Amino acid sequence: MAITRLLIANRGEIALRIHRAAREMGIETVAVHSTADADAMHVRLADHAVCIGPPAAKDSYLNVAAIISAAEIAHADAIHPGYGFLSENAQFAEIVEAHGITWVGPKPEHIRTMGDKVEAKRTAGALGLPLVPGSDGAISDPVEAAKIAAEIGYPVIIKAASGGGGRGMKVCNGPDELETLMQQAGSEAKAAFGDATVYLEKYLGNPRHIEFQVFGDGNGNAIHLGERDCSLQRRHQKVLEEAPSPVISPEERDRMGGIVAKAMADMGYRGAGTIEFLWENGEFYFIEMNTRLQVEHPVTEAITGVDLVREQIRIADGKPLSVAQEDIEFHGHAIECRINAEDPWTFAPSPGLVNNYHAAGGMHVRVDSGLYAGYKIPPYYDSMIAKLIVSGRSREGCIMRLKRALEEMVIGGVKTSIPLHQALMNEPDFIHGDYTIKWLEEWLAKRQS
Repeated sequence: MAITRLLIANRGEIALRIHRAAREMGIETVAVHSTADADAMHVRLADHAVCIGPPAAKDSYLNVAAIISAAEIAHADAIHPGYGFLSENAQFAEIVEAHGITWVGPKPEHIRTMGDKVEAKRTAGALGLPLVPGSDGAISDPVEAAKIAAEIGYPVIIKAASGGGGRGMKVCNGPDELETLMQQAGSEAKAAFGDATVYLEKYLGNPRHIEFQVFGDGNGNAIHLGERDCSLQRRHQKVLEEAPSPVISPEERDRMGGIVAKAMADMGYRGAGTIEFLWENGEFYFIEMNTRLQVEHPVTEAITGVDLVREQIRIADGKPLSVAQEDIEFHGHAIECRINAEDPWTFAPSPGLVNNYHAAGGMHVRVDSGLYAGYKIPPYYDSMIAKLIVSGRSREGCIMRLKRALEEMVIGGVKTSIPLHQALMNEPDFIHGDYTIKWLEEWLAKRQS
């Protein structure tokens, strides 16, 4: 049965992005929203809207019963979770399917496998993906940990098996501090994710963060759509992404892309996924897989011409991949700036009334945002309010276009991270593509000293 009415279990720019793809496919949309988001743009544009609770995410966007009830009330036959919130919750995916509703996402068992970082690493290794040297799985014995650390060499990093965002992660430089840091990481992980399990990996000194976009049809066919460079990060949060990476050659892309596509085909993976690597000295090391659409998916769309959300909906509807690997061609360069409602230098949140709004425009300029003049940015959710995506025939031309677009973008009434992106565009290291995952924090520290 074809999807005719899609419930979007999310908010903000990604909810609007999904709405647009669905409407272009002739599919009706159902927006769910908290009371704080009653005036949101995706709520205004959707064919149907259902309020699912008060502002707190746990009472609305994370409220499984409310979302399922909304789907039944609105007669939705499919649910798209976007990113964040319940997008990588295997139990939610199972509940959706148990109610006879199409889940626009991977198979629940794959979400569960890749959501557990220990199991994800084990699975990735079995599928032939290159791994960071470390423990085979969870580790709790300090003696055993010390033995593994000595074998792979210090520094090592202790990581929480569940969750992410930098919590439950500790860098250990020598055997004297290993046991204490394992206890600290376990306690942090327990507090943040309800799971104290940790594992051990070799700590890479100054890598880049490179991820590959993959798609599978669930029947053993899979493709890759190239890589994105997401190395510009602050506190493990991405700030700017680009595709292709300035350091990956076409030969490396074909080789590594072939490996990840084969792994997804062997797994029988369904839908969109992103396989994340650390890259250092020409070597890739698997770190995790995200079983959902990524915030930065537009840069891949810009260089391949493939609508990833449309592809997600098609595959969920039981259709085959719309493109074969040989059909994928990479053209030019694309950069995405995440624009947050926050002070650009202290990063303090800046919610409030947007009294003036003008989206940048022109050739190869895209703005994904639910903003409008008179919109009140609520204080309850993530601070990202817009994404500015620019593409060009070359990286140099793309940067020049992005400088112009940032000058043109107006978001009045609140502080935003636009000045941060403008400063980055003038940095020689960025202009030359010479940066790693540590670069941005070091640059910010220098500016503030």
